Amino acid sequence: MVGALIFDFDGVIADSEAIANTVLAETITRLGHPTTLDQALTRYSGKRWDDVLTAIEAATGRPLPADFSNGLKQATLDRFRTGLTEVGGAAAFIRRFSDIPRCIASSSSIDRLHLCLAVLGLEAEFEGRVFSADMVARGKPHPDLFLLAAGRLGAAPAECLVIEDSAGGIKAAVAAGMTSIGLCAASHIRDGHDAALREAGASHLARSWREAEQLAEQFFGWKDKGRILPNRQKS
Repeated sequence: MVGALIFDFDGVIADSEAIANTVLAETITRLGHPTTLDQALTRYSGKRWDDVLTAIEAATGRPLPADFSNGLKQATLDRFRTGLTEVGGAAAFIRRFSDIPRCIASSSSIDRLHLCLAVLGLEAEFEGRVFSADMVARGKPHPDLFLLAAGRLGAAPAECLVIEDSAGGIKAAVAAGMTSIGLCAASHIRDGHDAALREAGASHLARSWREAEQLAEQFFGWKDKGRILPNRQKS
């Protein structure tokens, strides 16, 4: 069995976290509670959406408007259409490991994922292999989404390498029995992020896709002429 690569999306493939949290900060500021990008990242990034809404209501001291979530989503998607870029090196990594079954397993909605993949020109790389937390009963940090992804790819959890940028995602990979790389390469990464990923249980840390490539080579096994082979092959 070759195994599989399971990618988180926001902050791993798409450099979207800074954009999304900028829009969130602007929206909360308009509600009368001035919020910076760094504050939004600290208070809300990587959390379940219901918990984010509760925290915003606590910060503003009043219930959120009924159209808050939908309005924020549309504003964020509009910003993605014009400003979204990949995390530097992501597409090259994806194509270099094209012999390995791979998928996206993200907490984002399916429509957001497909829009972002289209903006980045990566739709063909993950056709039919995009999985959202909407598809499972429990999202990250529970293992459900990663186990669903592994099952769809026909890979055993122990043969899966997960690439994540959030503590919740790393915890989900640990709970699923998978090896994980905590990637600290996107523009939203701040001091101490690597320590948080390590504390969450990351098997490895990478500060660039080049470092992640070296770790993936070790995990899957590397042979001459650029061919990737399973590192657990039986003789």
